[in-house]
Amino acid sequence: MLTESQIPGLATKYNVPAPRYTSYPTMPYWDINSFTPEQWKLSVKKSFDESNQQEGISLYVHLPFCESLCTYCGCNTRITKNHNVEVPYILAVLKEWQMYREILQEAPVIREIHLGGGTPTFFNTKNLELLINGLLDGAVMHPMAEFSFEGHPGNTTDKHLRTLYNLGFRRLSLGIQDFDPRVQFIINRHQNFEQVLAVTEKARKIGYTSINFDLIYGLPLQTIDSLVNTMYLVAGLMPDRIAFYSYAHVPWIKPGQRRFTEDDLPNANLKIKLYELGRSLLKSYGYLEIGMDHFALPTDELIKAERAGQLHRNFMGYTHQHTQLLIGLGVSSISDSHYAFSQNVKVVEDYLQLVNNGELPILKGHLMTDEDLIISKHILNIMCKGFAIWNHYIEPCRAVFDGIERLRSIAEDGLIELNSFGLTVTDDGKRYLRNICMALDARLWADKPSTQLFSMAI
Repeated sequence: MLTESQIPGLATKYNVPAPRYTSYPTMPYWDINSFTPEQWKLSVKKSFDESNQQEGISLYVHLPFCESLCTYCGCNTRITKNHNVEVPYILAVLKEWQMYREILQEAPVIREIHLGGGTPTFFNTKNLELLINGLLDGAVMHPMAEFSFEGHPGNTTDKHLRTLYNLGFRRLSLGIQDFDPRVQFIINRHQNFEQVLAVTEKARKIGYTSINFDLIYGLPLQTIDSLVNTMYLVAGLMPDRIAFYSYAHVPWIKPGQRRFTEDDLPNANLKIKLYELGRSLLKSYGYLEIGMDHFALPTDELIKAERAGQLHRNFMGYTHQHTQLLIGLGVSSISDSHYAFSQNVKVVEDYLQLVNNGELPILKGHLMTDEDLIISKHILNIMCKGFAIWNHYIEPCRAVFDGIERLRSIAEDGLIELNSFGLTVTDDGKRYLRNICMALDARLWADKPSTQLFSMAI
């Protein structure tokens, strides 16, 4: 167990640019030159045929529109107050889904639908009904189906909550980030505690069974006191789940982050203290830590899934559901067929034009190699189960041998227990899952970046 005096030194050592590993390979290392849309379609059909009847499929729909820009945000968004964009966009999403339906040929069994953004509650309830009814038309509902959506506390109305509940949604995620007015001003994210309280209470009264809050540490102007106050207010509402993320400062990718400078951000030592404090407070409030950046109450399905060894991670984060096929619809959405990844074009106008011309709006993708599948399995196990097991006789893989050598120094620091058969993450190592996974990232080590591609690990 690390002593208090050891924490800052190790945190400094491992605070390097690192992927978040929602996939392997990570997107900058996709082999886009070997990928074709036709190969993607074949991988989708293969995955669907293997898994649809047993586990069903997942749908992620990206709804990119926001009325104002949150300057910390790293998502693909379109800022507008023109709500006439809603119907053309939803019709395009349904056309894209119809193209996938033609590939699948049989009725899909829907296990998950997640509406992400952007701001899904930018859309009015009539148009959200049009979207969900269109997605479900001719499909079969899995008996364990779960639908979730992301909402902004400032514009999620009673009508949003009731309409989506009647459409089958039971999970709600609210972007809080921080309650401090100074922090909210500089990141241009405005919602007060009363708004969050009202949405949370209304959702519970209607019947939502799971509410998640997103919180971020390392934001500009954030202090120890502001984080303590935010955690105190959050604890009073006791959401079922909390995602406690590190702020990813990538202004070379997201120019909106240039509204503030590095001087406005907590320095490395303060950011470490913010993380340790937030983690400690959440545990004191009764939350259990799950994988990386996530916490949940003991009664939550994520905790049950982790204990049963069924926790899963994908582009949407941690989930207790697991489908082999995840189809992403909408601008910039990412899909995963297990055998390949694909991402849609990132510009709304390009997306609309391609879909309305009858083309899948694919920007790029990656076909998984045998080595990719082996490493991906180990990284997923580390992220979800806290261990990895390898058998060099059944799955010989040179890249794993190389990764084991890089893991030795991590083991010496007490972050993992390493042996010939695999590794186990220690309690101290839970802070550094990104670093542990990075040691096994064969594609990254084969082509180390000369410029910073990823946010800092802490």
